[in-house]
Amino acid sequence: MPQDDEKNVIFRRSSGNVFADLGLENADELLVKADLAHAINEEIRARGLTQADAGQVAGLTQPQVSNIARMKLDDFSQERLQTVLRRLGVDVEITLHRRSDGGIGTLKVFA
Repeated sequence: MPQDDEKNVIFRRSSGNVFADLGLENADELLVKADLAHAINEEIRARGLTQADAGQVAGLTQPQVSNIARMKLDDFSQERLQTVLRRLGVDVEITLHRRSDGGIGTLKVFA
């Protein structure tokens, strides 16, 4: 059995997107959905809403709010998550920037 000091541990700096670090093809989209869901969960907590109350305000069922809370987002598009935020009273702004290097653009959420 190797001793702790004999283990070879390799650390890699994160790109800032765990989905990209895992090599997933649609990493930007997955991160945006996760960031939007996080913002929804934070707003629900900040307002002290139950999942049922949040669902009424946001036009969702309680199980749908629960799925967002658990980051189970396969059934939610980015647009739908943005609509949920807006119904919770959060402004969603989309800003476009032209890349100077001509590369593929990124998607980001700034909260």
